[in-house]
Amino acid sequence: MKLTIESTADGSPTLYREDIDEHYHSVKGARAESMHVYIDKGWRAAANSSTSKISVFEVGFGSGLNAALTALEAANSSIPTLYYSVELYPLPAETVRVMAAEYPENLKGALSAANAAPWGKPCEINPCFTLIKRHENLLTMNIPSNIDVIYFDAFAPEKQPEMWSEDIFRKLFHALNPGGVLTTYCAKGVIRRMLQDIGFSCERLPGPPGGKREILRATKPI
Repeated sequence: MKLTIESTADGSPTLYREDIDEHYHSVKGARAESMHVYIDKGWRAAANSSTSKISVFEVGFGSGLNAALTALEAANSSIPTLYYSVELYPLPAETVRVMAAEYPENLKGALSAANAAPWGKPCEINPCFTLIKRHENLLTMNIPSNIDVIYFDAFAPEKQPEMWSEDIFRKLFHALNPGGVLTTYCAKGVIRRMLQDIGFSCERLPGPPGGKREILRATKPI
């Protein structure tokens, strides 16, 4: 992979992957998108449902930004969070180090800790956040069960169509607890209709300020 670090509209960095002509985060604001799509519409949705603890499954660890932001949110809210993340192509340590340096000190620390965590073993990032990174292929792995929130942050369907298959979303549906949510930046009609056919209740929500017009949140019925 040839990777280039670029600044986004909110001043936070993203990575550009040349071989598939794709950015890891929105160029309209990397941190803003992660906060809006995954923390606000995902993790906080679970926290607001009076859950005493939260389990998260993330598709695409990437730079670790979603994990780091969730770790800070869990610590600030004192809600124990178990966070699984799968990534088939981990980033080089030096790339992550240079990218993390562009963030404020507290987020830089969380990013560094998340990326330094060993693969395949639970790692306590802070007293309220435990990370389990899995260096595996989503298409063939056993997905953890009893999940409250799924962050679906794979590359776009045009770039990685195999990641947006009905088979994968059925597995994710069964992994979720009743009332659990799946949130993603992708609001394409074909994806929404597939999720509905599987059994999800879907809603299109406003996207992050200055970013995509809509995002998608899917809920498993109780």
